[in-house]
Amino acid sequence: MTEAHPSAVRRAVDDAHRREWARVLATTVRVARDLDLAEECVQDAYVAALGAWARGGVPTNPGAWLVTVARRNALDALRRDRVLRSKLHLLAEDDVEDDVGSAEGGAGRPEIHDDRLRLIFMCCHPALRPEAQIALTLRLVCGVATTDIASAFLVPEPTMAARITRAKKKIAGAGVPFRVPGHADLPERLDAVLTVVHLLFTTGHTAPSGGGLTREDLAVRALDLTRLLRELLPGEREVRGLLALLLVNHARRAGRTDGDGRLVLLSEQDRSLWDRAAIAEGHRLVVAALRGGPPGRFTLQAAIAALHATAPTYADTDWEQILVLYGELLGVWPSPVVALNRAVVLAMVHGPEKALRETERLEAAGELGGYHYLPAVKGDLLRRMDRPEEAAREYRRALDLTANEAERAFLTGRLAECGAP
Repeated sequence: MTEAHPSAVRRAVDDAHRREWARVLATTVRVARDLDLAEECVQDAYVAALGAWARGGVPTNPGAWLVTVARRNALDALRRDRVLRSKLHLLAEDDVEDDVGSAEGGAGRPEIHDDRLRLIFMCCHPALRPEAQIALTLRLVCGVATTDIASAFLVPEPTMAARITRAKKKIAGAGVPFRVPGHADLPERLDAVLTVVHLLFTTGHTAPSGGGLTREDLAVRALDLTRLLRELLPGEREVRGLLALLLVNHARRAGRTDGDGRLVLLSEQDRSLWDRAAIAEGHRLVVAALRGGPPGRFTLQAAIAALHATAPTYADTDWEQILVLYGELLGVWPSPVVALNRAVVLAMVHGPEKALRETERLEAAGELGGYHYLPAVKGDLLRRMDRPEEAAREYRRALDLTANEAERAFLTGRLAECGAP
């Protein structure tokens, strides 16, 4: 290895954080058996990389380098602890050197070959509240910044930071094991895990903040985790549904922005840029997931996304069928965000006036007070009704709530169309 330029080292460390954080932390947890200690050791490894890689060059396998240093940090810390056994915070397997997870195998139990999934199931333990499960997994497994997690949950950053801290303390106090639960216990834990992965994809599909519309690394990571879950639970229809949903939405990524990074609406996207192989795979998964009983929320979302993706043109979209599916989705998942999305489809079927009344009802309920898409949708409906001054007011509200620069540029353009500065 040769000496590297500081800017090149910084880029390499940043790239390794995006790509390797989950694996490095999950492997270190198996050694440290303590979430706080593992996080500290991994963070120290990334800091050490800045100096070591500047002196000796970026290693051929940055992830392996970081794993080695983080594990060594953890072992050194444990050796300094003379009463280690009395202070264990995680009940990890005894085979911490075995990276293939043979301890999870055996009769009637699937093997797990990825420590990230061990970490996800630990973070999604029933001892934690559902929102804490999701937030902790996004932070620990996926390395998502607390600020972005707070944005996804529509809460202030200090609130989310405190929630994550409480969740980690709960894991420590309850002795939550670092392993995948028994096969009989997996289904009841599955919804929280799928929700985690879906939120991770959502964070990457439209980044809560930053200069670009997307964070493809997070979206790809969510797809990888979903494929691993499908290998673990091949008979679970909702796993198929989530994979279909992610595939179909990710297939449109090339058409969602133009050459300058500006947001392009679905109605204006060049559909020849979409990944037709991914759409076809997603469609097959949707069909399979719809068999065998009433569909769950991920399968219904996938069916909606597939109808959008398989329409030859925007004008050919089957809005009536999508509206029906949104009605079913609200039945199994009565979320205000789903209700807002349904209002958008309602406008396509019955006109903007009826959709505006529904949007105003959601606004009055107050559950979407910090959700920037609500005023954005309301502004679009008012613009279509030729009420530009009211539309401009809503676009400004949306701008105040938006940190993604691509979305801000789009909203600024809408303001200009309304004749507002």
